Amino acid sequence: MSEKRKLNGGLLIGSHMSAAGGVDKAPPRGASVDCTAMQVFVKNNQRWEGPPVSDEAAERYREELAKTSIIPKAVFAHTCYLINLAATKPDHARKSVVALEDELQRCHKIGIPGLVMHPGAHTGQGREAGIDQIARHCREIFERTPEIKTRLLFETTVGVGTSIGGEFKDLRDIIDAVGMEDRTGVCLDTCHIFAAGYDIRSEKSYQDTMRKFSKTIGFKRLKAVHLNDSKFGLGERKDRHEHIGKGYIGLEGFRLLLNDKRFAKIPMVLETPKDKDLTEDRMNLEVLRSLIGSTRPAKPAPAR
Repeated sequence: MSEKRKLNGGLLIGSHMSAAGGVDKAPPRGASVDCTAMQVFVKNNQRWEGPPVSDEAAERYREELAKTSIIPKAVFAHTCYLINLAATKPDHARKSVVALEDELQRCHKIGIPGLVMHPGAHTGQGREAGIDQIARHCREIFERTPEIKTRLLFETTVGVGTSIGGEFKDLRDIIDAVGMEDRTGVCLDTCHIFAAGYDIRSEKSYQDTMRKFSKTIGFKRLKAVHLNDSKFGLGERKDRHEHIGKGYIGLEGFRLLLNDKRFAKIPMVLETPKDKDLTEDRMNLEVLRSLIGSTRPAKPAPAR
């Protein structure tokens, strides 16, 4: 095992890191809490557009990353939250396509191998029509950008309202419809799948959920994981992240996942509440590290 991989028990574990001041500022922040994986935004996550990434900024990011224990292949970005490829309003759909292509270009230039995106919401046109529209727009973008190596990773969602991604079959059907396996993948969010009704709190429920994931999507498509506990209960379809072990999932679900060999080479990052000095990231990462290699069931989630 390389020196870099000795941290975190050899697992690729980290957190979402701020890119305030430039994307090159994210690696030192990740290194300060001993990340071996990391997620970033490559532009403002609440705006359609952003200033371009200069060659110098991209080079500085790579130089800073090389100084850390973060594995380059274990870094991924997250798109801005405005993007909805399934939007029924033409202007929103057009802006979404432009924004997604721009973010893929940014990731490619910086050297980030994965870009996570919420699949979108069909806004009333129906699941099948929404999936067809998402896939069509993705193919258009991919066909225009054959040089891009960054994968687009569709994230599991809580499935509230008309949002797509609350069931494993949603992501399967999108990827199948896109038909370009080398350009796509999946990001599994523990809070989201739990809120959508997939239980991972016990050995039996965890194995049942992972069998469903394996059968429906397949672990070969899994490229990233968000490690988040949930402020709300199983199947409540509320997207509210909680500190590890402090929510309704509890420590045992994370112990089972961290010791599942199928996740051994998958980058996993926190999206839990955080403060400016990263104290809460340190706390959550320490909890995760304490579960690596553990063979004893962890204490259950707190009673509510």
